[in-house]
Amino acid sequence: MNQQWREFAESIKKLYGKEFVSLHEPTFNEKEVEYVTDCVKSGWVSSVGSYVTRFEEDLAKFVGVKRAVAVVNGTAALHIALKIVGVEENDEVLMPSLTFIATANAVSYLQAIPHFVDVNKETLGVDPFKLEKYLNKIAELRQGELYNKHTNRRIKALVPMHTFGHPCMMDELVALCEKYKIVLVEDAAESLGSYYKGKHTGTFSKVSAMSFNGNKIITTGGGGAILTDDETLADYAKHLTTTAKVPHRWEFIHDEIGFNYRMPNINAALGCAQLEKMNDFLKQKRGLTIIYEGLLKNIEGIRLFKEPIETMSNYWLQVMLLDEQYDRNEVLNFLNEQGVMSRPIWTPIHELEMYKDCPKMNLFTTQQLKQRMINIPSTPSEVKKWIQHL
Repeated sequence: MNQQWREFAESIKKLYGKEFVSLHEPTFNEKEVEYVTDCVKSGWVSSVGSYVTRFEEDLAKFVGVKRAVAVVNGTAALHIALKIVGVEENDEVLMPSLTFIATANAVSYLQAIPHFVDVNKETLGVDPFKLEKYLNKIAELRQGELYNKHTNRRIKALVPMHTFGHPCMMDELVALCEKYKIVLVEDAAESLGSYYKGKHTGTFSKVSAMSFNGNKIITTGGGGAILTDDETLADYAKHLTTTAKVPHRWEFIHDEIGFNYRMPNINAALGCAQLEKMNDFLKQKRGLTIIYEGLLKNIEGIRLFKEPIETMSNYWLQVMLLDEQYDRNEVLNFLNEQGVMSRPIWTPIHELEMYKDCPKMNLFTTQQLKQRMINIPSTPSEVKKWIQHL
């Protein structure tokens, strides 16, 4: 690697004031300590407590939905979201192969089958135009439901994922789902604070899922949420994630197979403090994008991935796109050796052993992006002083 790359790595370490810079760290201060301490002192640290209710209400208000149901992680959120919209055993669920494995795992928990589709290089999310052409070839409507002509299985749902916080082409995807009678369930795990045409991600579908893992833009340690405007679905999601226990002062009666998925109060306490800082985090993330643009402008064959038109991204993880002249692994090896944690995008799910036999369309763009994309350090708060001088 040439001198420009060395200067780039040194600039990142100088930016963060560290000899080793992680990819994305949580940002805590006195407010988190205050809320968690209050939670511990109250004794209400498990799945019941005032902070759970507060976090759900604050999150719903921030996103712009009627209800949020807080759960233990984003995978659990997506699992329940798919279940309550009617995904059943042997159904096919359309999803990008270019996503975190949780998207496919949540489908598998229901004994349903992931069906992998290609992404758009301008959004990194599901390409609605390629998908429509594909469905016209392989699927047909039967009595108001879509079926795969080759497998004879019902295609029940589409799960677009807003990759690294960049919104998908939601108008086109909503229209496609309406045309083909497919249920839309957004995987908004990475996109808290991201907007498509002024509307928050996760609000275009009847139900969606979010994640608050330790590396997300806000964190509850481990956590997720189901979002919906449908009060009946929200009540059912809350019931299922509370082991399907029928409320009673002392009896333990469960009316179906449920899941022990509710978010603990102590995690929700963290989330309440984190959510209060969302606007600051978003400002810092966007400032970091400007900084990286400046650092990369003199390196030939590299560009920073920018938010699609008519969207506002939370820029959860910054993405470098490499031209063909670069070997991705050489760049990763160099940056990590220099103390700048960098990571490739996930291995496309259709390449993993347990999912290699699932149905899939031509995944040309997915394969291209796999070789070209690298995530670089994206923690927001530590660049605050730099941003103030932009």
